[in-house]
Amino acid sequence: MKQEKTKLYIVATPIGNLEDITFRAIEILKQVDFILCEDTRVTKRLLDHYKIETPTIAYHQHSSLSKTENIIKLLYQEKNLALVTDAGTPGISDPGNKLIEKINQAHLDILIIPIPGPSALSTLVSVAGINMQKFIFLGFPPHKKGREKFFKEVANSKIPIIYYESPYRVLKNLELLKNFCDKKVIIGREITKMFEEIIRGDIEYALKYFENKKIKGEFTIIVY
Repeated sequence: MKQEKTKLYIVATPIGNLEDITFRAIEILKQVDFILCEDTRVTKRLLDHYKIETPTIAYHQHSSLSKTENIIKLLYQEKNLALVTDAGTPGISDPGNKLIEKINQAHLDILIIPIPGPSALSTLVSVAGINMQKFIFLGFPPHKKGREKFFKEVANSKIPIIYYESPYRVLKNLELLKNFCDKKVIIGREITKMFEEIIRGDIEYALKYFENKKIKGEFTIIVY
């Protein structure tokens, strides 16, 4: 009887509300031998919620090459794995694609299977209310070097730009963007969480809205 191929599942997890996970994702997380996660403490909250007892292994953007090699060894040993991030779909502004690249370079004969689900990117797009047939996603802006170039690119784009932003830099970077254009923004904060809000208007309005607030949570921003 032909043995099944070893599998690596790329599993999307909730971006906030723990109910936003598919039945298929829950079953996969229960069945695999190990779950690779950005932060085991964050993933544990999700696993505990669904009574999933699968062992976890930390794997994130600062993981060493030896950690990646150890994961590849597990696949050689025919262990089925699931890769998750702290929130959302792996491979978007996180280390998921790095691991898949290494696996491909090692010519491992395994199945890499996407388990689709939540993403802050697609979630905000779904309620944008503007023409989003074409858009550019730029991930997180650079912290220092290249920051001005990044926002000039956003300002000069003829189609909507989407990027992620942290609560620590959102006001400073919106100020910088305002220097280059007078476009409008759609800003999603804490999407799917208790204090979710979606703000629409010009950049000046967004700055005034947030300037006197205690800013928490990750931001997803559409500039158009």
